[in-house]
Amino acid sequence: MLLRLYIKNYAIIEELEIGFSGNLNVITGETGAGKSILLGALSLILGERADLNVLKDTRDKAIIEGVFNSTGKEDIQHFFRENELDTGREIIIRREINPSGKSRAFINDTPVNLQQLNQLGTLLVDLHQQFDTLQLHRADFQLEVLDALAGNQASLKQYGEIFSKYVRKQKELDLLREQYEKNARELDYDQFLFDELETAGFKENELEDLEQEQQMLTHAEDLKNALSAANAVLQDDESSAVSLLRQAQSKLENISRYQADIPGLLDRLHSSAIELSDIASELERINDHASIDNERTDYIQERLDTGYKLLKKHGVHTTADLLNIKKELQKKLDNVQHAEEDLSILEKERDRLLKQSGETAGKLSAARKSILNDFIKKTNSLMATVGMPNAQIKVEIHQVDLNETGQDAATFLFDANKSGNFQPVRKVASGGELSRLMLCIKSFIARSVSLPTLIFDEIDSGISGEAARQVGNIMKDLANTHQVICITHQPQIAGKAHTHFEVFKEDKNGKVQTGIRALSREERVQTIAQMLSGDKPGKAALENARELMEGV
Repeated sequence: MLLRLYIKNYAIIEELEIGFSGNLNVITGETGAGKSILLGALSLILGERADLNVLKDTRDKAIIEGVFNSTGKEDIQHFFRENELDTGREIIIRREINPSGKSRAFINDTPVNLQQLNQLGTLLVDLHQQFDTLQLHRADFQLEVLDALAGNQASLKQYGEIFSKYVRKQKELDLLREQYEKNARELDYDQFLFDELETAGFKENELEDLEQEQQMLTHAEDLKNALSAANAVLQDDESSAVSLLRQAQSKLENISRYQADIPGLLDRLHSSAIELSDIASELERINDHASIDNERTDYIQERLDTGYKLLKKHGVHTTADLLNIKKELQKKLDNVQHAEEDLSILEKERDRLLKQSGETAGKLSAARKSILNDFIKKTNSLMATVGMPNAQIKVEIHQVDLNETGQDAATFLFDANKSGNFQPVRKVASGGELSRLMLCIKSFIARSVSLPTLIFDEIDSGISGEAARQVGNIMKDLANTHQVICITHQPQIAGKAHTHFEVFKEDKNGKVQTGIRALSREERVQTIAQMLSGDKPGKAALENARELMEGV
């Protein structure tokens, strides 16, 4: 509900503030006084693009601020959660237009973009000037009307949950099938690569170990010669190191009793001889094993050639890399084998959800069709009372592929002259006809769903008398459960208002500007009488005005 609207420096408005009631608010005034300017300002806080020409004083910025009450509106609370905005009992929307042309928008003092402003605006206000006739043209809105009248809200929510699961499962299935088909196309080549690695049969670190062994075999002869020579130097020759140490030891033993330090030196010589003898034995053992094995050399070279070829083919460098590739190939091959089973499981789950979606959509269709005759009959009857006695509406429902709203597409057909030639509403209905048709439809659905604030800009165009009175009655009924704001020239509609505002022009400091004020009851009588008979209404016009205001 729109509680207050504040406008500053906009068009011919210097500054004004309006406080609206929660029922039927009527705005009247002379042509050109600025009634539609109010809606133009309001449209800015609902997300319309700004025009620098709207500045009354080009040295100052324009400010439009609306204060709304959103208590109990779950869709509005969802918007605030989705956009991470602070919310409370009141929502303050502000739009500023600077002389530079830059425009800024705020929701509860948080900067937002125009898309966010528009999204919130459609939840808060249903402005005929912007949305009504466009809505009536939309196929999804036509379906929403039928769902509202059929009481399908709970069923739609249930269907939406099932259909969303179906869509997610279908996407999961498509993704798995795409991967399966890709893997299947690569299956033969992957199998070839795996078999090649499997046949090679490399063990962990095998290539690295073979390279080391190859180095040893390649230099085996040099190794044996060096080992033999070293062994001879240590112990085999007559002048070997071990032999010389023992000669030195024998010489010292003869004089050990004459010098106290010599026994210690003898022990050291003995230990050195033993150590050198051990080294010589180890060299001999290594020499015995360092044989020249041509067959082994050929085998190692063959294994390394196979390994190097595979390393180059796969663009890697180590045995571990080849083993990892083999493991990944095994995984891909296993996935292809298991994918068919997984696809079968997913297809069964998808088919179950599809069937469930179809069954729920069928119930929605049945409910929609069940209210068609009553809706058409009541709408045709109500159109006659609002000045369209020859107009008729017809609704066609045909089946389409399952989507977010079920399996139906609805088309509203219109015949303005009982010609029997029904055409889609968007093609044949005039602006005034669309406006009154929308009023009739909203009067029905308002009993079933909670609508935002309803604003009608001169919906009474082209009607008068009884038709205007019936339009006023419809708006009054709507206002029992919804806030309605209406700009009108018809006294029959103005008489039904709970709150009556008058827009006027005044000359202030040599400049014309727009003002607005709420009328008292007697001022309303005078204003409505003037709307009936002119500037100086007589007694009959005043009495007629009071009659129009009966029950308010």
